[in-house]
Amino acid sequence: MTAPAPVPAPARAVPRAGARRHLPRTPFHGWRIVSVLAVTETLSWGVLYYAFSVFQVPMGVELGLTSAQLSGAFSLAVLLTGVAAVPVGRWLDARGPRGLMTVGSAVCSLLVVAWSQVQSVVGLYLVMGGIGLARAAVLYDPAFAVIVRWFRTRRSSALLAVTVVAGFASTIALPSSNALIESVGWRRALLVLAAVLAVGTVVPHWLVLRRDPSEMGLCPDGVPVRPDAQPVPEEEGLDRAVGPGLRPTAAWAARHGVFRWYAVAFAAQASSVIIVAVHLVPFLREHGHSAAFAATATGALGALSVTGRLVLTGAVRRVPAATATAALFGVQAAGVVLLLAAADSTVGAAAFVLLFGVGFGAGTIARPALLAQTFGTARYATVAGVLSLAITLATTASPLAAGLARTATGSYLPVLVAVAGLCLVGAGGLLRANALGRTLVTACVRT
Repeated sequence: MTAPAPVPAPARAVPRAGARRHLPRTPFHGWRIVSVLAVTETLSWGVLYYAFSVFQVPMGVELGLTSAQLSGAFSLAVLLTGVAAVPVGRWLDARGPRGLMTVGSAVCSLLVVAWSQVQSVVGLYLVMGGIGLARAAVLYDPAFAVIVRWFRTRRSSALLAVTVVAGFASTIALPSSNALIESVGWRRALLVLAAVLAVGTVVPHWLVLRRDPSEMGLCPDGVPVRPDAQPVPEEEGLDRAVGPGLRPTAAWAARHGVFRWYAVAFAAQASSVIIVAVHLVPFLREHGHSAAFAATATGALGALSVTGRLVLTGAVRRVPAATATAALFGVQAAGVVLLLAAADSTVGAAAFVLLFGVGFGAGTIARPALLAQTFGTARYATVAGVLSLAITLATTASPLAAGLARTATGSYLPVLVAVAGLCLVGAGGLLRANALGRTLVTACVRT
């Protein structure tokens, strides 16, 4: 007996997997955004942040300004960048990055031109205050807000690509700015940098940036939207757990334990980083190391931060991001203990730089990933802006506090003990936030 002929299946659309195979392969626009941000962040950080240190000496000589006056102008800019992060975050969530980052880049370029024309300490403070406010619209926070909307499974790789390239901003900006100053003077050098900043950031931001992939009929990571679905990107964290009725606001997040532990963790670790960046050179000099070695060791911390970001990105494929980041913070604390034990030794100092440098930039890349994972992307920029303000307030005060402790005790011992403690607080805070975050999302799902 022969088996009956199979009944033909009713006509249907090609399966999604097959459909994808036959779709024309076009590059995902999210990677174009990543490429542009890698360049614009490098230029923005180089000109608007790192270059200031090179211009301090010629400005001080010509304008008759003291080191304290110059440092105060820079600190004012740092503080105002943190303050502006909150309204910038709200704007990004409501309207997207294209207009804000384009206008921000243009304003920053004009302010660098104004910087080249300052004639007094008042003028310098006004210009640096303006730069501090405007650069909140173009530095890492708005760039990360774009990336977390465009990527999900490839988010770590996208964040890594931007931060690895921009991690060399100081390496590029400092020597090139110094060469310009020696060639044409500091005022004309700033005009050149303003032109480079304008050409390299304003037009690329306008042409390439988009709010999210739904504008192009896509979901995050370039996944096509099904024909019967609305082109709205899937949310994460609390957005997914409790549905579209809840969109965590900055005020809501700030009242929640997860956010507060994130704030404690990242503010503590960022404070340890800036204390080391400011005070490592005089500490090493006090322990008999040459000026060249001290400068080289401090500069190596920035280069090693790139290595740390690579390590962290690889680790999060196997362990939770909070756990991996906490481990790197713990390694930093171990490095400080080693330095305290062998401060006079070149090998001991080099080992400290290696261990501490691995975690030097870990917080930068971990913060957006953890915030998006916990609170979703619908209000990511607003929540990130509040966290950025908390970190800014901590890092603005910590170098001064370290200096006062050194003066009061006549030793860097309490400073380094505090640095190790801050790293451990950062590690513990992340582990606690991770535990609370899991509990929160589970409770929301059950509800």
